[in-house]
Amino acid sequence: MNKTVIHFGAYSVLLAFSLFLSGLYFGKGMDFSAQEIIGYTTIIASLTLVYFGIKHYRDKVNGKRLTFKNGMLTGILISLFPALGIAIADYIYTSVINPDFFKEYVAMMKAQGHTGEIPEYSSGFMAMIMFFTVMIVGLVVSLISATLLRTKA
Repeated sequence: MNKTVIHFGAYSVLLAFSLFLSGLYFGKGMDFSAQEIIGYTTIIASLTLVYFGIKHYRDKVNGKRLTFKNGMLTGILISLFPALGIAIADYIYTSVINPDFFKEYVAMMKAQGHTGEIPEYSSGFMAMIMFFTVMIVGLVVSLISATLLRTKA
């Protein structure tokens, strides 16, 4: 399982970084809503490798057998890679590349008519939120994948 997790986790984080950098390059000048769509697309695309990792583990490593528990464990471990990668990329983006991100976001929210107080969070806190967001989506993808790929005992 370890080689499968590392292999598919590494590809997943590379895909996440590639899409994140592409989003930065092509997303310049886009509003926050469009950038948000790009962000969630990046998360989902990088987590598609969870399915393929579980399938590879079942078919190539574990003799075409897979319990739900092993499928979930493999999927969650693979999900850790893009979750950590995207969190690091988010931290670098909001602290180094665009340190004014929060000010711009607050200004956009106010321009859209938001009247409540909008707190400015630290880059570390936002990176942690991104980590948990990716892990929640990864948990769902793992659940679906493990259910679809499990075999009868």
